[in-house]
Amino acid sequence: MSKQNELFETISEEINEELPVMEEALEAKQQYFLRDDHEDIDSLETHLSSQEAFNQYYKLNPGVKQKPELREQKILLSVRHLKQFFFFGKGRNRQKLKAVSNVSFDVREGECLGIVGESGCGKTTTGRSIMRLYNITSGAVYYRGVRISAGDRWNKKEIKWVPIHAKEKEAKLREKGGPEAEAEIQKLRERVEQVKPVQKAKIKQIKFDNGHVSQKLLNEIQMIFQDPIDSLDPRMTVEDIIQEGLQIQGHKNKEENHKKVVEMLQTVGLVEEHASRYPHEFSGGQRQRIGIARALVMNPKLLICDEPISALDVSIRAQIINLLNDLKNNLNLTIIFIAHDLSVVKYFCDSIVVMYFGKVVEKAPSDELFKNPLHPYTRSLLSAIPKPDPRSERRRKRITYNPAEAHDYEHGDVPSFREIRPGHFVYCNQAEFDRYQEELVD
Repeated sequence: MSKQNELFETISEEINEELPVMEEALEAKQQYFLRDDHEDIDSLETHLSSQEAFNQYYKLNPGVKQKPELREQKILLSVRHLKQFFFFGKGRNRQKLKAVSNVSFDVREGECLGIVGESGCGKTTTGRSIMRLYNITSGAVYYRGVRISAGDRWNKKEIKWVPIHAKEKEAKLREKGGPEAEAEIQKLRERVEQVKPVQKAKIKQIKFDNGHVSQKLLNEIQMIFQDPIDSLDPRMTVEDIIQEGLQIQGHKNKEENHKKVVEMLQTVGLVEEHASRYPHEFSGGQRQRIGIARALVMNPKLLICDEPISALDVSIRAQIINLLNDLKNNLNLTIIFIAHDLSVVKYFCDSIVVMYFGKVVEKAPSDELFKNPLHPYTRSLLSAIPKPDPRSERRRKRITYNPAEAHDYEHGDVPSFREIRPGHFVYCNQAEFDRYQEELVD
């Protein structure tokens, strides 16, 4: 027993000697993780798992819904069944405008995705919904596999309409009668009982996710607005406009902010003297460059360009496109490029989404879309592109898109978004799907 006591005393002395060192190391490790100046996730992954390092770096609430498989597939942004409705009036006069209806697409890291379509088709609304400038009605937006925005209208409709439809089906089954009908009725009742608690839990999760979004994640998404005049405050100098986002983030050092502003101005082709001027002293192209600098100073990973060249002259358009192309390559930016001009989108974008009346009607790589346009609306858009050769321009035939004549959806053949070829999706029904495949073979 005496030897055991001596052994226990020896072990206790060693533990007491090592305990302060261990506590000091643990405290240093905790302080390291609480710091805000980590340059990248790699420095955290040396101490934590990849998921824990990701949560720590972006200060994510562990209760927020995530899809790590999107990060593994290098999908930076994933839009799922996005719906954006606007409501007007009150009571019986209340009206609903479906600006965006069931839009889905993915954007991979380093990719440039173009969104095209006529005015009012929902392009800008889609970009603003991704930016959380609007509270989306239904669907979800995932950035780096984290749900940054979601809507609960579909979940509420499920709670309301599933019992109603179940009663209608139950009445029809009772007319048939028999043991099989009774079994079906029992299944319907079980489903109705499950719908309400399940959908209420999903609504609760949606509200939690919307209220606990990581600001560090949102700062990586920036937007260049369409109007280079109205998007800049006329009462603020260029320096104040560009560094406003930095000040909101808590960067109060005036010298450092000034250096960043000058660096961004030089990056977009302006000079330091422009920092003290006001927006009205610049041309349209220069104002657009200021808007680009304002977005880039936040060090974004995803840049949403909302028709950045639509209000500019042709020569200035080329300058802005070349500037964005250089920034994309030098800064490894992922870009969503919203535009009307399909010829520009073909040059600038890797893949293209075509929108019509709030829906995505076709999505394909840029070369594939121009080579094999399938949806009638896409063909109509491509036929509107003017040609530089007067002889070919004279022979160009315009295609007019009339949905009532182009589609036949009245016989129960409901359209959906289908993959015709790998990466080439079209909104069509089964009859159109078969016809499009025959056209591709021919």
